[in-house]
Amino acid sequence: MKHKALLILMIMLFTGSMGVLAQDLNIATYNIRYNNPGDSLDAWPNRKESLLNMVRFYDFDLFGVQEALAGQVKDLSELKGYDHVGIGRDDGKEAGEFSAIFFKKDRLKLIKSGTFWLSPTDVNHPNKGWDAALPRICTWASFEDKKTGFKFYHFNTHFDHRGLEARRESAKLIMRMMKEIAGAAPLVLTGDFNVTQDNESYHLFNNSGLLKDAYQTAAVKLSDNGTFNAFKIATPTADTGRIDHIFFSNQFTVRRYGVLTNSFRGRYPSDHFPVMVVAAQKGK
Repeated sequence: MKHKALLILMIMLFTGSMGVLAQDLNIATYNIRYNNPGDSLDAWPNRKESLLNMVRFYDFDLFGVQEALAGQVKDLSELKGYDHVGIGRDDGKEAGEFSAIFFKKDRLKLIKSGTFWLSPTDVNHPNKGWDAALPRICTWASFEDKKTGFKFYHFNTHFDHRGLEARRESAKLIMRMMKEIAGAAPLVLTGDFNVTQDNESYHLFNNSGLLKDAYQTAAVKLSDNGTFNAFKIATPTADTGRIDHIFFSNQFTVRRYGVLTNSFRGRYPSDHFPVMVVAAQKGK
């Protein structure tokens, strides 16, 4: 009888832990570097398969990309079982870089989606905001987790690389739009913010009371590197150089956080490392 009771207890513990794992979502942000023939051996055709294999191996359920051109979005669509939302920033269709969101169709139900421009004058049409060098956008989508019924919003963006004012005001704008679009719903924000964690734009998010950097809240961290590598294998970056971030509202528990530094035959799949977190609805 003791052995039988012990067996029942072990089964209960195992199935309980499996239930927790079933709630987890693998969420990532990845600047995939635009398709620039001038990158020579690091040009997109030479690294596409390595990057797709990264996504497959780490089994992202949901991820935001930056710098993806229309052809690269099409290539990413080769990933079996995924769908995506997003538009090009130059014309609102296919021209220019996308900040697309990819998601597993069997895990997440898309409810609605949209894109807005980071601008003080017109968020609905292509234009440059403040002192930005280029048009910048934020793509968003709302999802329902088919396993749990949990509903949340994912916002994905790429901040300007030059405009100091543009980055600061873009952070403020995104939080205003989050409240307008999502209300009090749970939130995920991914992106290449072109700033490290000591920058004002970062602090606008992290100290807002609305969002918190997953790096700070994760129970387990794998983050000995920054997130920009410039395709240089021999030059490690300090962990203080994180410019790609994932933020969550407080309805999420972040279990794990990692900067994924895999290389293939001595080359990186992009000039940025992807950041991945394992997260779940709080209390699950």
